[in-house]
Amino acid sequence: MRRRQFLKTTGLAGAGAGALTALTGCGSGDGADGADGDKVTLDLLVSSYDKSVGASIGDQWDDVVRDFEKKHPDIRVKVERVPFLKIDATIARRVKEGRAPHIAQGHLFAPYAEDHLLYPAERLFDVPTQANFISSFADAGRVDSVQYGIPILASTPRLFYNTGLFQRAGLAGPPRSWAELRAAAQALKGIGVPTPYALQFGPEAAEDELLAWLLSGGGGYAELGGYDFASPENRTTLAWLRDELVAPGLAGADPAKLTRTAAYAQFLSGKAGMLIAHPVLLGAADKARLPYAHAAFPLKDGDDAAPPVGINDWMMAFRSGGHVKEAGKFLTFLFSTGSAKTYGGAQATLPVTVTASDRLRADRSQRQLWKFVDQMPDAEFHPVGLRSWPKVRSAVRDRIGAAVAPGANPTRVLESLDNVSPV
Repeated sequence: MRRRQFLKTTGLAGAGAGALTALTGCGSGDGADGADGDKVTLDLLVSSYDKSVGASIGDQWDDVVRDFEKKHPDIRVKVERVPFLKIDATIARRVKEGRAPHIAQGHLFAPYAEDHLLYPAERLFDVPTQANFISSFADAGRVDSVQYGIPILASTPRLFYNTGLFQRAGLAGPPRSWAELRAAAQALKGIGVPTPYALQFGPEAAEDELLAWLLSGGGGYAELGGYDFASPENRTTLAWLRDELVAPGLAGADPAKLTRTAAYAQFLSGKAGMLIAHPVLLGAADKARLPYAHAAFPLKDGDDAAPPVGINDWMMAFRSGGHVKEAGKFLTFLFSTGSAKTYGGAQATLPVTVTASDRLRADRSQRQLWKFVDQMPDAEFHPVGLRSWPKVRSAVRDRIGAAVAPGANPTRVLESLDNVSPV
């Protein structure tokens, strides 16, 4: 896959924990670790997610902090919650104002790592703890071969399909190729399904849907240390979506405006037959008593499953406040045996450590998540280790829907994405 080639070329993959090198000298608080014997307070800035997205994360943060403080009475953790849509802007403002939290949960880490503002993971964890992270997710958290982003609340979306609608349309099972997906969409349209395949190219999370299709077509976002949106494989993929799904009305009324939230709502109401979705949809579909199943997203020609897209939030520890030892103790506790499960299946998200994943995989009460967990080692990611990715991601959300409109020129849109920002 293209991302693996990109990582290999830039040295971001294959570096073991012993090969990591800590940055030195930049943080004013590196030596301030509570040596005076006073109780240390860690400022923890986290994302707040509405309950419609899944289980309440805020309540679990409280539980984890309470349990940690019982075990470490000399450390206090002060939790501050920010709506997830505002978390990245809040972190950026705090850093600019010189008020970075000790630990933060966000969607971006590369700019802070490049500016030497973060502790590397090897300063926070011992080798066994760091090695316990699923390698695909840990590798995605690296900048210049050093891990700074610590994954949490992971997901690898799959292809959900309405089995009741499939049965009515005479379809025996999930599509195993693009041709089968198009044929299934045609059959669903034939029985009056408004959105046979919900192509989520709206402004909420178009970069996830796009990457799934590009990987399925043998392409991706990055190659040889830079962006490569306009590759031949990517041009072919978008042209196929334009001509085979969008133009014949198999992807709903307007994919450029279809957000993930709206697509999920259509699926839960029986108005969409297929879509790429996260495990958070499982509980909502069960509650709605919707007949459904899910499968791996197919490769273009159907030889195998496509590489799954890896999605997660990132924990990061800022140097400016110091207390690296205490921050490391809290993060180690967070990803330990008890806490790792709390931030796994209970959230309708996936645990990011090998041991927690193994426990979930062995728990029959969590069998709905097994196939998602099985995908995690093969996950491919957005180029989150590039400083320019946030700007490029915004451009993807703004522009990609226009690339598949009837009569559109996908190549022109892809070339414009390559020119958004230098790496």
